[in-house]
Amino acid sequence: MSIVEYDEYKGNKLIVLKRDENDQYAFKFGKNKAKLIVENFDAIKDFAESAEEPEI
Repeated sequence: MSIVEYDEYKGNKLIVLKRDENDQYAFKFGKNKAKLIVENFDAIKDFAESAEEPEI
């Protein structure tokens, strides 16, 4: 299971997602990107679950 932490960058709050405690390349993003992810959750989920490349 992934690890969720919180951080700050230049006064802005970030959420940090890690695969495990030793993950060197954590996925970090702020509130604006979080809102964008939430708005497009279904498309992101479809992309993650698809075996093929999406049509552009």
